[in-house]
Amino acid sequence: MGMRRMQWKVGKVKITKFVEMETVGSTRFILPAATNDEIRKLPWLIPHFATEEGRLKMSIHSLVVETPSRRIVVDTGLGNDKQGRGVPTWNNRSTPFLETMIAAGFPPESIDTVLCTHLHVDHVGWNTKLVDGRWVPTFPNARYVFGRTEYEYWRDYTAEPDKVAVFNDSVQPVVDADLVELIPSNHRLCEEISVIPTPGHSPGHMSVLIESDGEQALLTGDVAHHPCQMAHLDWCSVVDSDPVQSTASRHEVFSRFADTPTLMIGGHFSAGHIRRDGDAFRFVALQS
Repeated sequence: MGMRRMQWKVGKVKITKFVEMETVGSTRFILPAATNDEIRKLPWLIPHFATEEGRLKMSIHSLVVETPSRRIVVDTGLGNDKQGRGVPTWNNRSTPFLETMIAAGFPPESIDTVLCTHLHVDHVGWNTKLVDGRWVPTFPNARYVFGRTEYEYWRDYTAEPDKVAVFNDSVQPVVDADLVELIPSNHRLCEEISVIPTPGHSPGHMSVLIESDGEQALLTGDVAHHPCQMAHLDWCSVVDSDPVQSTASRHEVFSRFADTPTLMIGGHFSAGHIRRDGDAFRFVALQS
């Protein structure tokens, strides 16, 4: 089975999205307030972000960002062959994700930077791959860039076995390979790429700001899991580490970029522009 990809341009920067998994419905364990009835009250979500029945459409994907000098993978999905995940279908996966990247002209050896907005299971999986029973870096020539606050939190976290498993197979091996660079949450990677702090979903969550030739894009990560949270800022994910802070981060980010030409691409939804809508916001999908 092939895997979908989409592309956008922001000045001299090209963004290519590689979809690893798409889901429809079965997402209320992430956003319990997003019932079918509530979603149908937001007709602007349909058809791009929800079905007529009010079921949410979401994806797990990676974004390859090409600048004139860098080739960056932002977030690395679930990965293949992983075990110990809390969601059964996320274990022992076997998908053509890397083959799709290679066919599109992005062999792993060509990537010079891997930037993780945060270190949750569905954003770090392809950091590593299984070779002869060992987890090795998937992108051997890349620097793996993590937020220092985020990394130190998960390094010392021991409460839940599935989260420890994620760290041990998808983060620790690239640390052991001496490929990791820890950065503050407000850091410029290169002329076109910087990160801004958007904590709450996780302690050191960051979003990625792209600026080139007077154009802008924001790769939000999981500051919002779905555009319905633009209409309801207080709809929090069950896995947000600090729901009060995640609500505040959404308000800050959406207020900053609403009614501007900034292209916005979510960690689990596709591209569009954010608009003010009364006291809240709505999202206008951009056709790729």
